[in-house]
Amino acid sequence: MSEIIPARPIPLPWVSNVVEDRFGLSVVLRVGNAQQRFRWIAPGHFLMGAPADEAERGCSELPHEVTLSSGYWLADTACTQAFWLAVWPVNPSHFQDHPQNPAENVSWHDAQGFIAELNRRFPGLYARLPSEAEWEYACRAATTTPFSFGNQITVEQVNFHGNYPYIGGDKGLYRQRTVTVASLPANPWGLYEMHGNVWEWCADWYGEYPEEPQIDPRGPIIGKMRVLRGGTWSDPARYARSANRSRIEPAYRPLSSGFRIALGQIRDPVGMRKRIR
Repeated sequence: MSEIIPARPIPLPWVSNVVEDRFGLSVVLRVGNAQQRFRWIAPGHFLMGAPADEAERGCSELPHEVTLSSGYWLADTACTQAFWLAVWPVNPSHFQDHPQNPAENVSWHDAQGFIAELNRRFPGLYARLPSEAEWEYACRAATTTPFSFGNQITVEQVNFHGNYPYIGGDKGLYRQRTVTVASLPANPWGLYEMHGNVWEWCADWYGEYPEEPQIDPRGPIIGKMRVLRGGTWSDPARYARSANRSRIEPAYRPLSSGFRIALGQIRDPVGMRKRIR
């Protein structure tokens, strides 16, 4: 039996529920009447980027080996407007007809301000944006295909511009807006809408990938633009690929930009579960 590495547990007073299901271990964080579920993403190794023969790949998607040496907790959905308003008083979103719509029209700085306030309220929570590598690792969920659903997607799986399907796919519904979070199928690790719906900010400055293997990459030290991932409701399907990269200046607020929260570097969900029990 392998040795259990000591963990930094999530502060237990703020965990309202701990669940194990077919996707693995998750915890729920409540803020007022709103809540967010976080899934444990175990450490691992994957090929980041897109192979040369992947259809509609971008020129910045050089495949390279990445090892994530520590696990982390990742929100199973993009931050909702309900969760945003439980922390921050003003809703910046355009589509405000349902509290479970993702918060959008959010800059990178807005997301960081929200996370800073969340951490101020709960010292030791260590909420943050995921790194670009953490984001793609979780999106792929151990798959190597263009999408975590396989080589093709439909509008029943992903909210994208249905008039522009992935190469070889059929046209479908163009919703012209976001959908409520967790309303489309989850990926194999229980994460919803990693493909499509809203672009999701990552912590990293945008930069070219290195050719050599990387351990826990965090992107360039400085830069002009921050990374966004996942594609959006208004984009063709190719932008929803697991490897697709986008970037804009961190002060810019696209109508389609949101974010997903990560928590700390917690190495031992098994040990945490034993302590909770």
